[in-house]
Amino acid sequence: MSKILFVMTGVDHWTLADGTKHPTGFWAEEAVAPYEAFKAAGHEVVVATPGGVVPTVDKGSLAPEANGGQEGADRIAAALASMDELNHPIRLEDVDLDAYAAVFYPGGHGPMEDLAVNATSGRLLVDTLASGKPLGVVCHAPAALLAAEASDGSNAFAGYRVAAFTNAEETQAGFADKAKWLLETRLTEAGVDVRVGEPWAPNVVVDRNLVTGQNPASSGPLAAELLTKLA
Repeated sequence: MSKILFVMTGVDHWTLADGTKHPTGFWAEEAVAPYEAFKAAGHEVVVATPGGVVPTVDKGSLAPEANGGQEGADRIAAALASMDELNHPIRLEDVDLDAYAAVFYPGGHGPMEDLAVNATSGRLLVDTLASGKPLGVVCHAPAALLAAEASDGSNAFAGYRVAAFTNAEETQAGFADKAKWLLETRLTEAGVDVRVGEPWAPNVVVDRNLVTGQNPASSGPLAAELLTKLA
């Protein structure tokens, strides 16, 4: 049985351009769908967060309208409650990459607040990329790529093709005019090749050992793709 590391945001808010702290955290589906896929395939999941804090779920991701109705919302809530690993995270600072077969970053607006500027996470991403181990990153979690600095000071993911939450989706979600910065724009400025798909539709991009997804609907397909790299 292989271990897969889930690197998750440790914050419960996202600071907007006007200084308002918008309540957030990780997006439920983006943790649940890959978790279920990895566990069903016989893998062990270990959660890591900055400082080892218990990750906060974005309450918006538990709403019926985010899960195709009340039945879907109930299923997501029950699945989250069964993910005991969320209650016992290790410190991101203590992660030994050699112990894991793959690394996965679920999204939510939380990573825009902490992982985007977390040097420890940035080094882990650089090391995972160099190791050739499968690396999965979905939705807003590609914000963490912004902290991945190569030895020459450039972004370690410059030139890589990725999917990430788009400016169009942020606009439709109502945050584009409130955010300090937009993920698609910032990644592009860092030299990352963002491949934009239709808003809210699954879009998974594979480039070498990096597997990325655009939005919550991409998290299940991303997990399936990551599993093929572990086969």
